[in-house]
Amino acid sequence: MSVEIVRERWKGKVYEMMLGREPHTVRVGGDTSLPFMHFEGKTARPVTALEVQDVEPSDWPEVLRAPFAEVLGDPVAWACRCVEVGADLVALRLAGAHPESGDAGAEAVAATARAVAGAVSVPLIVLGCGVEEKDARILPVVAEALEGQNCLLGQATMDNYKAVVAGCLAYGHSVVATSPLDINLAKQLNILITEMNLPPERIAMDPSIGPLGYGIEYAYSIIERKRLGALTGDRMLAQPVICLVGEESWKIKEAQAEDVPEWGDQTRRAVLWEAMTAVTLALAGGSIFVFRHPESLTRFNRKIDALMGQQVY
Repeated sequence: MSVEIVRERWKGKVYEMMLGREPHTVRVGGDTSLPFMHFEGKTARPVTALEVQDVEPSDWPEVLRAPFAEVLGDPVAWACRCVEVGADLVALRLAGAHPESGDAGAEAVAATARAVAGAVSVPLIVLGCGVEEKDARILPVVAEALEGQNCLLGQATMDNYKAVVAGCLAYGHSVVATSPLDINLAKQLNILITEMNLPPERIAMDPSIGPLGYGIEYAYSIIERKRLGALTGDRMLAQPVICLVGEESWKIKEAQAEDVPEWGDQTRRAVLWEAMTAVTLALAGGSIFVFRHPESLTRFNRKIDALMGQQVY
């Protein structure tokens, strides 16, 4: 006896964002179904990035520093290494602009961003130092320095989005819209950004995720609700979602702790924590994943290969 598979017919889709310049562009989003439901519509393959910092990180554990040990003080060489190990994008974090990490000025960080962009063929994500007022000052200058590169710049928040978005508008970039883990606040920020005339397909939503064991259930729920909103036609929830899994996963004690034999090998434990966080949020509907450890990225891609090859009839 034959069984008819019931298929949902969605009226909406996730916006497709293009980053970079020809011939080295990366397309993000464009999904027309729930993640990996290939029998119902299109699932766009999630894209990956590795994080690079403009100054050598002082708070990374040794197991995270090891894969890039000889290049941590050179963001250009570090970015090139990220491309060599298979990252689709390079995510440059301007940590050196933080008042407690050097307080570098806008021209200095813009020069670093320009050097990194010139050294790699893949598109660039540029993230500020995390201090909203400082990011509002430096990111427009960085946007100008990277004119024509079609980058993804952030993070734009409710308090600084006007300055960040103005830079993206003037110099042809897309923006990371960062909000607390609340679907209504995320939608409100998207509305405010589009009211500045930035096209909705040039926004990536950053919902401030929690990693495995630290609020991932709520993060999953919010990202899934955003995907459902997109598929049912809500154009202010149809932007691709970016997940900063490296930043979140490597700050927890399970990744940082060295001398806990009952938890097993630290490197394997921490890498799996980062990779499992990413896979979980890909199943919810994430589109861009920013990692810190290259092995986490490799494990993630291996799982996505399997999910993209799965056919259900």
